[in-house]
Amino acid sequence: MEVQGQVDRAAKPPLLLPIGIDQHLDVLQAEIDELKDEINVLRRRDETLNFYMHRLDEELRLAARLQQDFLPKTLPQIGAVHFHTLFRPAGYVSGDLYDVMRLDESHVGFYMADAVGHGVPAALLTMFIKNALVTKHIDPTGYRLLTPVEAMTRLNDLLIQQNLSASTFATAIYGLINVRTHTLSFARGGHPHPILLGSDGTTRELVADGGLLGVFPGETYSPATVQLSPGDRLIVYSDGLEVAFSDSPEDINPQRWREELDLRRGMTPADMVTDLSARLDRENGSLMPKDDLTMIVIEIR
Repeated sequence: MEVQGQVDRAAKPPLLLPIGIDQHLDVLQAEIDELKDEINVLRRRDETLNFYMHRLDEELRLAARLQQDFLPKTLPQIGAVHFHTLFRPAGYVSGDLYDVMRLDESHVGFYMADAVGHGVPAALLTMFIKNALVTKHIDPTGYRLLTPVEAMTRLNDLLIQQNLSASTFATAIYGLINVRTHTLSFARGGHPHPILLGSDGTTRELVADGGLLGVFPGETYSPATVQLSPGDRLIVYSDGLEVAFSDSPEDINPQRWREELDLRRGMTPADMVTDLSARLDRENGSLMPKDDLTMIVIEIR
């Protein structure tokens, strides 16, 4: 009987799939193989993208450090004239740039430039402006300090001569302070008017006419001269500060920025800069600023 049972089991036919199912499984397997190949391609593409993104990130970080190197390491504090600065790029690099430099025993100069746009193109334009700004005329007999109007005019002419694209332009302001007499002279091209916080409690704009740099050949810039007094504070800034305290870049409210300055009138300039920086962090968050912003506070002690 046992032998018969073994014979019966051996005689059973193998399990066969319905006709067409095996072909269908082959098709599915082929599709699965194709998906695996696509996944491998996407994985390699992702690895390549990550490589280039990492390299771009490193290059931008190097560019940011390089731009920082072009900023003054120390600010000249000469007699009663003292400087304090705030510099906050919206990204890795800034379209703003500034400098404060001692020109001779009696004069210190300062400038600020704000290129249109953000990021690397704007930063490159400000670097050109930094190198193109001429503050002295030197000849075999000696030197002569250029007036702010002369410096701005030459700067605009040099930018025009580069024949850059029509959308490449900048605002700028250049000023001179006589550290003995505390006389300020400046010229501006499309830049926000500096604000004077007077020792008598007044707040006023210092007005000087002048168009954007790099737009019109032969642009004229009006001179402005102001006598500063002990206790005065001059605020030179880029329009990023007005944007920062507005609801949107399209709806700028300069009055809010003025109010922020008035609230800090009783602070020292160093505390004013520190507190404004903290206020900006609370207002917009430090990760997504609306615009590059720069401020120079000039104090007459």
